[in-house]
Amino acid sequence: MNPLNNVQLSLLDLVAVREGGTVGEALAISLETARHVEALGFTRYWLAEHHNMPGIASSATAVLVGHIAGGTQHIRVGSGGVMLPNHAPLVVAEAFGTLAELYPGRIDLGLGRAPGTDGETMRALRRDRIESEADFPRDVAELQRLLGPRQAEQRLVAVPGTGTNVPIWLLGSSLFSARLAAERGLPYAFASHFAPAMLLDAITLYRRNFRPSAQLDKPYVIIGVPLVAAATDDEAEFLASSVFQRVLGIVTGQRGKLPPPVAGFMANLRPHERAAIADFLGAAVIGGPARIRDGLTALQQATGADEMMFVCDIFDPALRLRSLDIATAVCREA
Repeated sequence: MNPLNNVQLSLLDLVAVREGGTVGEALAISLETARHVEALGFTRYWLAEHHNMPGIASSATAVLVGHIAGGTQHIRVGSGGVMLPNHAPLVVAEAFGTLAELYPGRIDLGLGRAPGTDGETMRALRRDRIESEADFPRDVAELQRLLGPRQAEQRLVAVPGTGTNVPIWLLGSSLFSARLAAERGLPYAFASHFAPAMLLDAITLYRRNFRPSAQLDKPYVIIGVPLVAAATDDEAEFLASSVFQRVLGIVTGQRGKLPPPVAGFMANLRPHERAAIADFLGAAVIGGPARIRDGLTALQQATGADEMMFVCDIFDPALRLRSLDIATAVCREA
């Protein structure tokens, strides 16, 4: 039996702006992609908050969640995530409460505790705010109160928001959010699409310490998986060079738009550059159908993930859709 049959499939979209392309085109590609994966049977479509990055157009995450939900029929749509240090919990509750009223039963609220940007932009988002380790757990608890049933003594009420019970997910790349998700009985998504080093430690800690809650009776784990699938291994490696270039730009502080693929890109890098890309993409699955099958199976067997959330950034949008087709076929074959 195919071990991938029972794994839920989803997509995390950074809304990549391509070299030579526009933000408007990137947004249109995202909606087309969401409709495509909905037809493939994907469980959810998440959008990630980033700021001050010329190649990523998902900064107004709640706006995009509404756009995608409005252009699809039944797929769950949410944030992967809203970076909570950038926002007052009441504002988040009102935004996602509104979305939940517009699209009942379809909205997810994934929360991260990183700023998702550089220090200067972070200060511009929430001026003069000094973060402490206690802020994130406290803000998560406030969001749970604001989105849950109104209590008799409750004076601060999110309208819309109260009583919508928008599902809250905690996101992370370390043990901090894994521990908090376990304590609160919340589902957990590990950011292995860019920081895979602590994947196994984090999900082990989460499962071992999980306490059932009103939202969730047993642990639920999503893992982020960078994906580039193609007809052959060689074609996939070529297409993945767009991602390799972007990762190199991230680690060297030279962020830009998603570039077209370049033949032999990795071979022309210095060893430490190749190592940095390999560390960043340690959970990546790149190849033709057989390599995709083997890679996803190995990940699932190592993690026991309930859900795989692909990050699939291919320069040609049509080849991106084909990549998702190939991965879905591999996961759903008998």
